[in-house]
Amino acid sequence: MKKGITIGMDLGDKKNLVCILDKTGKVITEEGIANNRKAVTKFFKRYCGAVVAMETGTHSGWVSRIAETEGLEALVGNARKLRMIWQSRQKSDTRDAVMLARIARMDPELLCPICHRGEQVQVDLEIIKARDLLVGERTKMINHVRGVVKSMGERLPTTSAASFGNKAKIPEALNAALNPMLEMIRELTKKIRGYDLMIKEQAASKYPETKRLCQVGGVGPLTALAYVLTLEKPERFAKSRMAGAYLGLVPRLDQSGQIDKQLRITKHGDVYLRRLLVGSAHYILGPFGPDCDLRNFGLKLMQRGGKNAKKRAVVAVARKLAVLLHALWRSGQQYEPKRSQKAAA
Repeated sequence: MKKGITIGMDLGDKKNLVCILDKTGKVITEEGIANNRKAVTKFFKRYCGAVVAMETGTHSGWVSRIAETEGLEALVGNARKLRMIWQSRQKSDTRDAVMLARIARMDPELLCPICHRGEQVQVDLEIIKARDLLVGERTKMINHVRGVVKSMGERLPTTSAASFGNKAKIPEALNAALNPMLEMIRELTKKIRGYDLMIKEQAASKYPETKRLCQVGGVGPLTALAYVLTLEKPERFAKSRMAGAYLGLVPRLDQSGQIDKQLRITKHGDVYLRRLLVGSAHYILGPFGPDCDLRNFGLKLMQRGGKNAKKRAVVAVARKLAVLLHALWRSGQQYEPKRSQKAAA
């Protein structure tokens, strides 16, 4: 056991630089180890019981999991909050490792440590991200085809992205240029449908709690599964309101004396999940949205008028939706669309 030992590890793509401090804060050794599972596991076996600090990055997830498996306490610092490291005028990999070790030894909270997802959850989440990547590429291709046809003085009819590859009628002069792209769009649509089926199967078999979240109008299996996989555990928040702040849907705070500025939302947390929640909020406030407390809340905000009334209402509904989903997930209760209206009555 190496209790009292603190390790700072600067993760690189091919090589990791390590600084090891003893109980008194004296540097024992500085060394480099290869950035692969075998070398990292062999190194951690020598320091069971020690504390290891690293920054968030591509490799921090699997490295921290190996450290915890080998009996070390892994601290993964938020790289965006460690200004003293990335703004240093004498920055180097060795100095970064030393700084991480000293911060972890003095006060681990200064690292603003984060908690990585489990390996299986990360694997399942990659399915959702892969689908999003294909959807983005299909959208770019569709926009390109429409733009090219428009430049020839014609227009393609309005249609959904899923049926665009079959319904688009290309001018004969553009067949050679655009037909291969239409074939690719049709192929991407098939792959996206395959991912949709995979997501539904995973939600039903591995994550049954998503069924409870899908009770809310505008929330489908994709949004529910992305929410569960991103937050991973409902117990991570003591209050459901913290979910809105975690996903960056609360306004920034800048107070000093009598000054209290009205700022935009923080946009922290997972960008993709925030986009899904905003999309659900658009549906709730749209013409086909269900009659519920969320919709009535958003419509009241829109009625206040102003230049950005609708945008603010959508963001506010997305924030309330994030809080509602967490409350349903944690409590296990049935969703009541008009709960506040019944209480008022």
